Amino acid sequence: MIKSELIARLAEENPHLTQKDVERVVSVILDRMILALESGGRVELRGFGAFSVRSRGARSGRNPRTGESVSVRAKHVPFFKSGKELRVRLNAED
Repeated sequence: MIKSELIARLAEENPHLTQKDVERVVSVILDRMILALESGGRVELRGFGAFSVRSRGARSGRNPRTGESVSVRAKHVPFFKSGKELRVRLNAED
């Protein structure tokens, strides 16, 4: 599901809200999550999972086209750990 599909589905399920209002709400939620992660925080959605930021150190990599060794800078990457309820629902047998 992509963001526009989520917005359309939420607008469909909530006819008292316009699609523009739903789009604004979804954007604000995602923006706040990004701001929390940017400031080094953690975002936890009970039953769904938790988002955090992890650091990756600098390393030596390879250019896949040429095989040449290249240096890769240190960086921060988002990390997601699923919650128990999500794992249970994904692994439930029909």
